[in-house]
Amino acid sequence: MTCVVFAFEVHQPFRLRKQLFWDNKIFRRLKKNELFNYYFDKETDREIFGRASEKCYSPSNRILLDLIDKHRKERKKVKVTFSVSGIFLEQCERFDKDLLETFKQLAETGCTEFLNQTYYHSISSLYSEKDEFVEQIRMHREITKDLLGFEPRVFENTELLYNNSIARTVENLGYKGIFMEGTEKVLQEKSPNYLYKPEGCRKIKVLMRNYKLTDDIGFRFSARWWSEWPLTAKKYANWLAETKGQCINIFPDYETFGEHHWPETGIHNFLRRLPEEVLKRKQLKMATPSEVIKKFKPVGSIDVPEKGGTISWADQERDTSGWLGNPMQWAYYTSLQRLSPLIKESNDKSFQRLWRYFQTSDHLYYMFTAGGGPGEVHSYFSPFQSPIDAFIAAQTSIFDFENRLRIATLAANEPFLFYVDGGDENFTGEMAWSLKGFARALQEVSEKSLEFHNSRGDLEKWVKHSLRDEKLSRKLRETRRKKLKGAPLRKEIVSVVEERYNEISSQAQNSTKAF
Repeated sequence: MTCVVFAFEVHQPFRLRKQLFWDNKIFRRLKKNELFNYYFDKETDREIFGRASEKCYSPSNRILLDLIDKHRKERKKVKVTFSVSGIFLEQCERFDKDLLETFKQLAETGCTEFLNQTYYHSISSLYSEKDEFVEQIRMHREITKDLLGFEPRVFENTELLYNNSIARTVENLGYKGIFMEGTEKVLQEKSPNYLYKPEGCRKIKVLMRNYKLTDDIGFRFSARWWSEWPLTAKKYANWLAETKGQCINIFPDYETFGEHHWPETGIHNFLRRLPEEVLKRKQLKMATPSEVIKKFKPVGSIDVPEKGGTISWADQERDTSGWLGNPMQWAYYTSLQRLSPLIKESNDKSFQRLWRYFQTSDHLYYMFTAGGGPGEVHSYFSPFQSPIDAFIAAQTSIFDFENRLRIATLAANEPFLFYVDGGDENFTGEMAWSLKGFARALQEVSEKSLEFHNSRGDLEKWVKHSLRDEKLSRKLRETRRKKLKGAPLRKEIVSVVEERYNEISSQAQNSTKAF
């Protein structure tokens, strides 16, 4: 019996304000708690969320709850799966707590599985270092447990971004399965309707999204030019019954049901009738991803190299070009990553939270410049008049944010790299990008490294030329002349640097409560 997995992607971004640059509102003096509403358009988000909830989320959730309840006592049950971003759940809490309650009710049925993804629906999986990606996965797992009472065991990366490295990272976090786009350039002659094993992994299994059958609903349902229009639940269930394999994974955006295809098209009636049509067919049953993973063994392996091979479900290319296909996208992406060390050194949850909102993949998606069908899809989702407008809004916001972050952390022009002796092979791995980070690093690096840099006057030179702090440089020079070693040297240097940091921070706070 073939398992049919109906999974739905549920996401809404926090959209950037459009006019910061044109209205000359950048670099305004603001309190830290005012920054979110300064960068992000809460009014637009509320309007779009309310419309989508009324047309799609609420009626579709009610339909699924009714179907699950109707077939609860039958041998073959209605089962569905959701991948809900963390920031969508935030918007539920802000704008529609009743909607959030219906998702909780779905979780409580025992017939609904929730997938893990990145909290901010970001492309952090593409960063060279995977620590941010891992942290966003953990954050998403926690909010799913806290708000929905469900602990995910299967992972779906943002827009199905996938390569071998991503699969290994997810496996190392203990997940049993990961979703991937069933594209021919990876599958070759293989079918997407089976489980596979990722190259280089031992336990995790890959579930393939059947994009052709998914797009029949997602893109073609209300297309009157389509030879199969009108698409009925009975016709679609027959297609599923004729499809061979272990499992058929149908995975559209949830907005398909009422937002992309309006209620007048009959899409809600299709959603209401399709599960029952599937259950009528003896060769089909509905299942969750975890059930499929438990039931079936992989029939082969899948090799998707990280370099030049990453795939996704976006556009016809099904690669990373939807987010990183032009110079504007790369400029914004680079600006985001450049702030990572400063964010870590700031140890400031407010700054970190804002930085992560800037990482949401939609900001890059709106900058897509290719034409044709893919361009039309990107334009449909974008709140901006053009990709250039989207870039101006995003780049203006990230530059404004970077300026505030550098002021708050007392950022240097270049980082200080800690060595234990000359030569690149003696680099300790520790570095500091700001006075605050410098104070922390001085407490953690080895005494041998401190003695090496102190004896050469490296500390005072960096402070003078990169931090531009003559006063602290003089104090470090005085410390060097004491010719201390070991623990006494560390204690003296840390004391001098922390005293100066506290002095500057206090002056900044006393001068104004805004920055």
